[in-house]
This record gives sequence, C-alpha cells and structure tokens, in this order.
Amino acid sequence: MSLPGGGKTENDSDEWDVETETATISADDPTALLELQEKVGEGSYGSVYRATYLRTGKDVAVKILPADSDMAPLQREIMILKQCNSPHIVRYFGTYVKDTDLWISMEYCNAGSVSDLMEAAGITLAEAHIAAICRSALRGLEYLHAQRKIHRDIKAANIMLNDLGEAKLADFGVAARYSSTHSKRNTVVGTPFWMAPEVIQMTDYDGLADIWSLGITVIEMAEGAPPRADMHPFRAIFQVSSLSIIECVSV
Repeated sequence: MSLPGGGKTENDSDEWDVETETATISADDPTALLELQEKVGEGSYGSVYRATYLRTGKDVAVKILPADSDMAPLQREIMILKQCNSPHIVRYFGTYVKDTDLWISMEYCNAGSVSDLMEAAGITLAEAHIAAICRSALRGLEYLHAQRKIHRDIKAANIMLNDLGEAKLADFGVAARYSSTHSKRNTVVGTPFWMAPEVIQMTDYDGLADIWSLGITVIEMAEGAPPRADMHPFRAIFQVSSLSIIECVSV
C-alpha cells in the first residue's frame, strides 16, 4: 500500500486485467470538436472542464492532463467506460491529444458529485434522497458485476448527479475485471475509510466489496463522513480488518 491520506491505495504488484488492449486515442483535433467553457474541477491528475460538443451543442465533461501522466489508471478508466452502456454509469465519448495534453471526453453531470453537493450546501442527505441515490448506484453495480467487473472505489465523491437528479457511477481508475478462471481479486485497492475488510486483508473478494463500500457511503451521506473518519487512515483500516462477522453487520 502507499500513502495513507484520503487517497487511494494500491498494491504495486497488481496487474490490471481489464483488457490487454490499450486505450484508443483519436487522431482528431479536439478543438475542432469541442469548445472549452469553464473549469469545473481540478486535482493532482489535471483539470476538468465543461465543454460544448460543436456538432450538437450539448455539454460534455473534458478531463485534461499532461500526456506524460501515469497511464495505468487512465487506461483502466477508459477501457471500463468503453465497455459500459448503462444509464447508471457515466458515458465515455473519446480520447484526444492536443499539444502535450490528453483530452478525455465524458458525460457531463452538471450537479457535480454527491460529496460536492453535501459540501457546497453544508448538509447531510434525507433518507428519501439517500434511497434514490442508492437505487441508481445499485443498478450501476448490478450492471458492472454482471460483466464481472468491480469498481473498488465507491464513495460519495464518485457518484455524480445531473440536473435531472439522476445518479451515476464515475471514476473507474482502480476498477478491475475478474475472469471465469480467476473469479476473485486479492489486491489492496480503494480509499481507506470505504474499504471492505476482505480487501484490506488481501483475501479473495468480488463485487460484494463494492456493496460494503456503498454501505459506508450511505453512512457518509446520512452523517456527513464515513465511520472512523476522525482516525488516521492506517488505524481505521486496521480496526476494520480486525472486525468479526457479527461486528461487520453492526458497523
């Protein structure tokens, strides 16, 4: 595992087995297809802009990052999204190169993430709203798991909302596929406070790990933070990994 902060952890020896093919990069000039509008997000990975798709006038999200960025999580996300066709998962449109930057075009969810909404409004969510978000998230997970894919980083920050109030799963940078010959994973990956005990313990796990993370997300939406959020992440994951089955049920 790597840094303990709020970020993701991943075993360095893990091999991404979503697909062996690499992400396809279009030869088109993105500025001939997309007109950038305002910046809507920024992080260590780069920046996200609202952009207008010139052929239709519709808004899309464009993630722009240096072409020399770590490509492994980008390939994971692109290949997973390319294979998905669900109204409960953000859609992927294409990848382009402009000068020294990569442009990744995806569905624009103009209300931001559930976490953004809670932080901006200074609120926790009502039970009815939590139920509606969970219903969409579960449908998205049902779709993923039917394709033998695991998201592995479910949390409020990775559930996006649009202006219709629809919730969609996003951020597939640590997602994985498990084949029929290797039916489970055993890699430590995800964001510490939301990780299932079996993931922390590096025992075999499958899509049920996503269900645990969604359960933690329910608590996050209802209370404003996941359990043990006041602890150092390493102490929190140690406590979660030590839980018995009975304690897990009562978390």
